[in-house]
Amino acid sequence: MDTTFTGQIALGAMYFGTRQSRDESFAILDRFAELGGRWLDTSDNYSFWESETGHGGASERMLGDWFAANPGARERMWISTKLGAEPLVAGRWPETMEGLSRDAVERALAGSLERLGTDHVDLLWAHVEDRATPLDEQVEALGATVADGRVGRLGASNHATWRVERARAIASGMGLAGYSALQLRHTYLQPVPFVPLVEGGHVTASPEALDYARVEELGLWAYSTLLSGAYARDDRPLQEAYVHGDTTRRLAALDAVARDVGATRNQVVLAWLLQNDPAVTPIVGVSSIAQLDEMMASRELTLDDDARAMLDLAS
Repeated sequence: MDTTFTGQIALGAMYFGTRQSRDESFAILDRFAELGGRWLDTSDNYSFWESETGHGGASERMLGDWFAANPGARERMWISTKLGAEPLVAGRWPETMEGLSRDAVERALAGSLERLGTDHVDLLWAHVEDRATPLDEQVEALGATVADGRVGRLGASNHATWRVERARAIASGMGLAGYSALQLRHTYLQPVPFVPLVEGGHVTASPEALDYARVEELGLWAYSTLLSGAYARDDRPLQEAYVHGDTTRRLAALDAVARDVGATRNQVVLAWLLQNDPAVTPIVGVSSIAQLDEMMASRELTLDDDARAMLDLAS
């Protein structure tokens, strides 16, 4: 199976089974498949903060239910899921996160496969860093999941670049599959460096990380690509970290390009990510079919050299 990331938008399933009902989730999944979408992005801890149990699993379970209700869908879709950040004790996060030990990886992956109703996932992410478990143990545990066929490839989410490089070197020395993808917070607007984000644990894509992905030819996935609706809705203000002069200039450029190409701000942002160097696979969560149609249409939007120059040189 060709699991290329190029030109793909991943459907974020974070709130399936919690904020979004079965009917709402199924309708979005049906439309995503109809529009040719392939990647479904979830996690074993989605969404514990919305669940009455205090634990995740609802999103993966909803995807598993959809696969069961749609024979053949699993063969047409690619699954991206994550492990390492599920709370072991409800109400005690992040101090009880499952982590990336050998036992934790085995338990978490087994649970994900059961909920998803499949014998493999196409991409498995280490959701967050685990500095308490030796890195060689993490590498060996994750590499074993690829060796036995339960995982297609591995990715590192919210990891420091130097940790990813060290883990890849260890994996190479062990003859095991290592990380071949990065997942970071990234969008057209950029936060002020070192200003804390509201969401704890988010790691923003730095110029170094982008360069590393480009040179090493790693798949690059991005979350919070549309800043929770802030590009499109006045009632969704930007976080403080994004309120500065560079944002003003970038938004002016974004509006100019959107007018020129007859698209929305959201569509231009996604097209900019998809056509970037390195190319980015944006993860997009939606709450309606209309939103999904808007986002998926960005795949057909081509930004010419002038449009890209206007966006890239705005700051």
